[in-house]
Amino acid sequence: MTIKLLAIGKTDNKQLQSLIDDYQKRLGFYIKFEFEIIPDIKNSKNLSEAQQKQKEGELILSKLNATDTLILLDENGKQYDSVAFANYLQKHMNSGIKQLVFVIGGPYGFSEDVYNKSQGKISLSKMTFSHQMIRLFIIEQLYRGFTILRNEPYHHR
Repeated sequence: MTIKLLAIGKTDNKQLQSLIDDYQKRLGFYIKFEFEIIPDIKNSKNLSEAQQKQKEGELILSKLNATDTLILLDENGKQYDSVAFANYLQKHMNSGIKQLVFVIGGPYGFSEDVYNKSQGKISLSKMTFSHQMIRLFIIEQLYRGFTILRNEPYHHR
């Protein structure tokens, strides 16, 4: 199985990008992992919130294969502790899917088309975080999940 993370817009904080790169490299020891940035919509200031979500949604959907399992990182999604998230990953690996795709949307969330295509929603917290920080948090949790599944000491129970 491959895990893919899609995110709208680049990370402009060098320290944050360094941490993302570090955890992305660590994660690569456990599973094939791809992180793809979808460029920000040009002239988004001239678009309504709905128009921006629609354009971002089209870009997100264009990055998917028909067989992908799409999971949205959404404030209204299900919350897991780290052990339960590890089990969630294991369940997907056992199901035989080829690619599990997590998506971090733009500032206004997702279009209806993206919600309709998704097979699930996960929330990392009830708190609100910047879209750039969520990238680090989900990659770190993926890494943590695999260390839990392998009974490695990174996660102290």
